[in-house]
Amino acid sequence: MVNNSRDPGRGPDKKKSKDKSKGADFVVQGSILAAAGIIVRLIGLVYRIPLIRIIGDEGNGYYTSAFSIYSILLIVSSYSLPTAVSKMVSARIARGRYRSAVRILRASLVYAALIGGAAAMAIWFGADFFAGAMKMPYSSYALRTLAPTIWIMAFLGVLRGYFQGMGTMMPTAVSQILEQVVNAAVSIGAAWALFQKGLETDLAQGSTGHAYAYGAAGGTIGTGAGALIAFLFCLFIMLVYRRTMRRQCRRDTSHVIEGYGRLAGTLTMTILPIVLSSTVYNISSVLDNFFFGQGMAYLGQEEAIASQWGIFGKYHTLFMIPVAIANALSSSLIPSLSRAMASRDRRQVLDKVSTAIRFSMLIAIPATVGLTVLAAPIDQLLFPSKSGDLLIQITMAGASAVVFYSLSTVTNAILQGIDRMDTPLRNSAISLALHVAILMGMLYVLEWGIYAVIFSNILFALTMCVLNGLSIRRYLHYRQEWKKTFILPSLCALIMGAVSFGVSFGISKIVPTGRIWLAIQVLAAVLAAIAVYGVCLLRLGAVDELELYDMPAGRRLVRIARRLHVL
Repeated sequence: MVNNSRDPGRGPDKKKSKDKSKGADFVVQGSILAAAGIIVRLIGLVYRIPLIRIIGDEGNGYYTSAFSIYSILLIVSSYSLPTAVSKMVSARIARGRYRSAVRILRASLVYAALIGGAAAMAIWFGADFFAGAMKMPYSSYALRTLAPTIWIMAFLGVLRGYFQGMGTMMPTAVSQILEQVVNAAVSIGAAWALFQKGLETDLAQGSTGHAYAYGAAGGTIGTGAGALIAFLFCLFIMLVYRRTMRRQCRRDTSHVIEGYGRLAGTLTMTILPIVLSSTVYNISSVLDNFFFGQGMAYLGQEEAIASQWGIFGKYHTLFMIPVAIANALSSSLIPSLSRAMASRDRRQVLDKVSTAIRFSMLIAIPATVGLTVLAAPIDQLLFPSKSGDLLIQITMAGASAVVFYSLSTVTNAILQGIDRMDTPLRNSAISLALHVAILMGMLYVLEWGIYAVIFSNILFALTMCVLNGLSIRRYLHYRQEWKKTFILPSLCALIMGAVSFGVSFGISKIVPTGRIWLAIQVLAAVLAAIAVYGVCLLRLGAVDELELYDMPAGRRLVRIARRLHVL
């Protein structure tokens, strides 16, 4: 990767190799979270298949709508806590202030109790109002079942943030997997049981919506159960870790003990810009839900709101799988950048920035191409229904969102990690204003329906990428390298896409119809895509041997590449 921190005219030497490895250490930690994130998303994808079969597109519409409200309140109360706590803890650890790090943990738990409780009450008592505003009143059942989860997630966010600040992602990764496993099992069981109860209610009252609403609420019960198990797991790890914490505090020779009042103020000032920027960045989903409901009602298509939003929820589930890698990388990047900034190590800061952007693009670009060319077999395999054609078209139209959301997520983390907390907020506000204007035009003037949501979301993320990129260049005097970050991965991905489409199309012509054969078709196309993309990256020079060593399991990858004569 080339930026202004290096002399492109010199070859790699030991010092540079050491600096680069140090700068890329967060990739290993981020890869732990990314692996967990992929597992979590895959589990989520697998359990959503039977869940959607139980509750249907209409029930999935209520489920997705409830989660959009829940996500915003989660950001206010919980989502910002891992980022803020990890940032503050890592900065103290870099200076050897272990006692202050423990005090941050205690102050954060008090914050979680207060703010998490307030958010839980807001969603419980405001469920009817939120559901009515979305033109989906039956989603209020799912909203209320999510209220206790917000409170649990606040405490869970503090514990995860503390461990991330200490430089380990393992507790977060394991707890995420446990959370999703329990979520999947409970969601399916509760959705089925409550759907049957809803059928009885509909029969008794002569209505049709209770079964879908109760089923959606059953699905959200699993979210709370998973969060509780994850919290208990992290609490257990924290209790085990207490002896180490005491030993670290005894080694603290800084003679600096920050007061709780000062730490509470610092925590608030750290959380506030993260909350505001994250809220503005993520509130687009709530606004999409609101304006889509209002727009479809204005066009006289109110009966299609829940089902089309449910189809959008299926697409969103797919596109969030590769974006989860960017989210994981961001979680490890923020404390890592904070430590580098605290140490005033400019070379390491720039190495981390370039590595983060490049690593995210190496994943996001082929994922975009893969979703585009394999949209039909993947959607038919995972979500077979009468609305399959619309889902395929939405997936193909919205696949590019993977690149832009991945890049905007990583660049947000970079700006937060270098203490430019207000910049993502400003950039998000500008992007959101443009997003709403475009969405309104596409909905009310062009009457594009659900496609208005897809395209306006892509433009929102693209605007964020441009504004964040300009901000990073301004604050760090960073020059983005293009060839190995964007151009070569795109060329490799196009070759990969052509091969995987050919494999998929060829198999579809020679095997009979059926879910098993469709699964074989998708698996073969995906395996071919991975192999071709990996070979192309090495043969075209998008990834060299030194960079391969810096990746997780790098030595093994180098040995395999040499045996295959592609390195």
